[in-house]
Amino acid sequence: MSTPALLADCVGPVVRDLARRSGKDLSRWIEQVHRLGGCAEPVRLAGESMTLDATTGHVLSSYSTASEPHGQLLIRCGNRRASRCPSCAELYRRDTFHLIRAGLLGEEKGVPATVRTHPRAFVTLTAPSFGPVHRGPDKDGVRRVCHPRRSGPACFERHKADDSRLGQPLDADSYDYIGHVLWNAHAGDLWRRFTIYLRRHLAAAAGLTQAAFNKTVRVSFAKVAEYQARGVVHFHAVVRLDGRTTEPADVAEPPAWASLELLQNAIGSAVSAVRLKAPDLGQPTTELVWGRQVDIKPIQTGDLDGHLSEQAVAAYIAKYATKAAETTGTLDRRVHAHDLTHLHERGATPHAARLIRTAWQLGHPEKHPELTGLRLRKWAHMLGFRGHFSTRSRVYSTTLGAIRDERTEHRRAQLGLEPHDGTTLVLAHWSFAGQGYTPGESLLATSITNKPPGQATAENAQRGREAPA
Repeated sequence: MSTPALLADCVGPVVRDLARRSGKDLSRWIEQVHRLGGCAEPVRLAGESMTLDATTGHVLSSYSTASEPHGQLLIRCGNRRASRCPSCAELYRRDTFHLIRAGLLGEEKGVPATVRTHPRAFVTLTAPSFGPVHRGPDKDGVRRVCHPRRSGPACFERHKADDSRLGQPLDADSYDYIGHVLWNAHAGDLWRRFTIYLRRHLAAAAGLTQAAFNKTVRVSFAKVAEYQARGVVHFHAVVRLDGRTTEPADVAEPPAWASLELLQNAIGSAVSAVRLKAPDLGQPTTELVWGRQVDIKPIQTGDLDGHLSEQAVAAYIAKYATKAAETTGTLDRRVHAHDLTHLHERGATPHAARLIRTAWQLGHPEKHPELTGLRLRKWAHMLGFRGHFSTRSRVYSTTLGAIRDERTEHRRAQLGLEPHDGTTLVLAHWSFAGQGYTPGESLLATSITNKPPGQATAENAQRGREAPA
């Protein structure tokens, strides 16, 4: 069947359905699709809102989805995973870039320009080994011999970057799958302990008590989690030293003794000090620690050749804020018991499938009651990792919510609407009515935007999730 004929067959039912259920033409539905900016799985809401004068209580305006096609309003899904919705993930990536950048450059979003002179380091913390896996080219692109071992499993190949075996164990039977899942499940706690030890080691190096240090210096950070090819998370972070003032939210210059060298040395010693006893399930890994591959690089002011610049760091971290599990063969939706026998059909690699099954087994509430708090079955699709992929300390810079509010106000200004200045009060009641397009709607949305849902242009990606006023 030709493309025009297929389009006609799909569009016809959609047009008839919209006309029958709403009694209106497609103009409003098309307007909603354009406003979504390529969102692949829009959320359908039903409800109403009223804007009141905060002083008099008079109704200034009202809105109801009863007048919308299908009686529903479509809004962006806001999913941060590029595998689920590239458009919303791109918007989140851009927001994360501005959040990281503000904490590095200052001069915007309430962050002073003096942060550029503060000691700052770009830190990468990895997991230890749970067994040898196939390795690809190094950072310079050089293809080295994979694993020329004298004893145990070996591999003498020089793998290409696109080799499907990268990250897969050389010997799955001897690989510590339980230790791997437990490490992922405790990765967030390992990071928390690292930040605690970092403050202690900084205080000791400065010859101060912990209390005296905390009154003088604040450790600020922003980090993202990324999966390695072997299916274990590691963290990229910006760590910055700030001075403290009487105002808790202020960012001041740190004292002279709080140097970059002090920060780098304390990071290295704090990483080595973190130890967490693993639950004893008979696995080889008895202690959960950071891996030996710890990378600590100073962040330079400006864009200097041969140095790590502020812009490069912000772009690098923002990129991984949306990657999630796209490169590991893991899943972007939760699994259930009936999924475990055909994980390969959903795109999981053999290694990832075994990790998912291990997490599911460890999550059995009766067999492993001591692990109930880890909620491993809920996070089995993420190989046990249950933390946030992007976090920051309280005063590192602005917040994602503040950035979204800025975008909303900018959009209101474009539409000629009055800004929210505290003189109005919005009362709303919304209920979830579903998510996503029907197959016919999806094809029609594609024909309207000339792009598959999810493939938003840069201009559309800048549009927020705001509903009509």
